[in-house]
Amino acid sequence: MEAFFDVEASTALSDAQRRRVVAKAGPVLRSVAQDERSQLRNRELAIERLVAALREALKVPRRRVATKPTAASRERRLEAKKRRSQTKQLRRPPS
Repeated sequence: MEAFFDVEASTALSDAQRRRVVAKAGPVLRSVAQDERSQLRNRELAIERLVAALREALKVPRRRVATKPTAASRERRLEAKKRRSQTKQLRRPPS
């Protein structure tokens, strides 16, 4: 069973939403379901998948807030570098 949603012809979406969905998922959303033996259940599954794809395309990504590493994380990083350096020095042949 297939389910289609024509994004550009939809009146349910605002212009901004329509542009967002077209940019992320294309002008027509299509979902296919052949999991069950029942045609009705396959139709329901296809519609559920179509709604999930539409929700995903409408999702606005959150902006990342830049943070600085903590003092403890900087210290851990330097300790790991020292341990790694020591390991590599021990692999060298004796001089």
